[in-house]
Amino acid sequence: MKIKTFTFNPIQENTYLVYDETNEAVVIDAGCVSDIEKRALKNYIEENHLILKRVLNTHLHFDHQLGNKFLYTTYGVKPEAGKEDEYLLEDMIGHVRSFGLEINEEAQSLGGYITDNQEIIFGNSSFTALHTPGHSPGSMTFYAEKEGVIFAGDVLFRGSIGRTDLPRGDYATLIRSITNQLLPLPDSTVVYCGHGPSTTIGFEKKNNPFL
Repeated sequence: MKIKTFTFNPIQENTYLVYDETNEAVVIDAGCVSDIEKRALKNYIEENHLILKRVLNTHLHFDHQLGNKFLYTTYGVKPEAGKEDEYLLEDMIGHVRSFGLEINEEAQSLGGYITDNQEIIFGNSSFTALHTPGHSPGSMTFYAEKEGVIFAGDVLFRGSIGRTDLPRGDYATLIRSITNQLLPLPDSTVVYCGHGPSTTIGFEKKNNPFL
């Protein structure tokens, strides 16, 4: 499994392009919004002869879904996310403006829902979706057991956790999600976060002041 990380949009969100030897690929949290960012993602896909099979969202806060419409219009692949986050599609532009940003991207409707323990297959690779609410009600973490990696969105960061002060966030729920779903994973599991650097489960068990 190969992982290409892009950092996109004014919120400095991490977008992940994941693929394997079959050249089938998934995008996790398409945050590209400027023409330069969209071109960077498109060029990488085309230069590496990748076939985009899925567009996955850990959650649907605007900074993680700004590029979904671009990927749909370019590749015909609709995004998938937890159903509990679908309400965030209703006024994405208003949410953007609440952060003082002028971005006029319309939200792309979902092509399917992701559920807890769902297996997501592409090429010879697969993820298991883990429902990890708290940052948002529909937050999902994608776990590739064979490779020992998870894509945690804004649930868990290096030395920190996701914010819970946004609408429908809940601190106790977030801590429970991390404790029950993520901390039981092997200490060596690499955590690819929605913002900032990656970490490991073992590092967070020892060093995260919130856990």
